[in-house]
Amino acid sequence: MINPLKFFQEVKQEAFRITWPTKKETMMGAIMVFALASIAAIFFLILDQLLRFFLNLILTINF
Repeated sequence: MINPLKFFQEVKQEAFRITWPTKKETMMGAIMVFALASIAAIFFLILDQLLRFFLNLILTINF
């Protein structure tokens, strides 16, 4: 079994090796997520409206 003190020292060493993204990279990632979510929302809104239109069209023609 590993010595707990040695384990925590290794954890500390690994924590210092982490490279965090810069502020610019974080902002670009957030903007991309927002943009893609907006595009997906608009796409599904248009798709929903088209399907509703064609469904109403089919139902009015048959009756």
